[in-house]
Amino acid sequence: MLSVIIREGDTISFTACMMQFYIFSASTNSECFMLTVMSYDRYLAICNPLRYISIMDLQLQLNLVCWPWLIGFLITLIITVLVYKLHFCGPNVIDHFFCDLSPLLELSCSDTSVVETQAVLFSVPVILIPFIFIMTTYILISFAISRISSAVGRKKAFSICSSHLVLVCTYYGTLISVYLFPLRDKSTNVSKVTSLLYIIVTPLLNPIIYCLRNKEIQAALHKYLGTYLKS
Repeated sequence: MLSVIIREGDTISFTACMMQFYIFSASTNSECFMLTVMSYDRYLAICNPLRYISIMDLQLQLNLVCWPWLIGFLITLIITVLVYKLHFCGPNVIDHFFCDLSPLLELSCSDTSVVETQAVLFSVPVILIPFIFIMTTYILISFAISRISSAVGRKKAFSICSSHLVLVCTYYGTLISVYLFPLRDKSTNVSKVTSLLYIIVTPLLNPIIYCLRNKEIQAALHKYLGTYLKS
C-alpha cells in the first residue's frame, strides 16, 4: 500500500496479485477466528474463573491456536481458486491499493456470480457466526460482571474486556459492510475507505490496546520518554 501511494501506482503480475489476495484474505479470516478464541478465553476467565485452568489445558490451547489458522487458510484457498479460474481479458488497472476481491471481480470478463455468491456464503461462518458468538459471550460476561459485589472487581473485569470489544466492533463492523453485502452495490471509493479501517486502523489499535495497558510496557515507555526529554 505504501509503495502504491509513494509511486502513485505500481505494477504487479497476475500470479503475485493472486498470492497477495490469498495471504491477505487468509490472514483476515484467521484473525476473525482468533478474536473469537480471545472472547472465549475472556468468558472462561470471568464466568468460570475457578475452572479456567482445568478447562484451558495445553491441548485446548494448541487447538485454539492451530485451528483458526488452518480453517482460515483452507476457506480462503477455495475462493482464491475460483478467482484464479476467471478470465481477465479487458482492462488491467486495479482501482484499489491492494488486490482485494471486489476490484478483481470488476476486472474479470467472466460471469462472477458464482464467486460472489460463494464469498457471501463463506462470510456467514467466517464473519457472521463468530461475531454472534463474541456478542453472546460478552452478554454473558456483562451479566457476570454485574454480579460482582466489589466495585474494584467490576472495574478490573470491565477493563479486561473493553479493549477487546472495541477492536471487535471496529474489525467486524467493517468486514460485514465490505464482504457480507453484495459486492457490486458499493462504489470503489467506499470500499477503499472501509478497507482502510480493518487494514490500517485495527493494526494501529492493537499495540495501543494490548501493549500500552500493560504496566511493564507503560513503565518502559515512561522511562524511555523521560530519558529522551532530558537529553
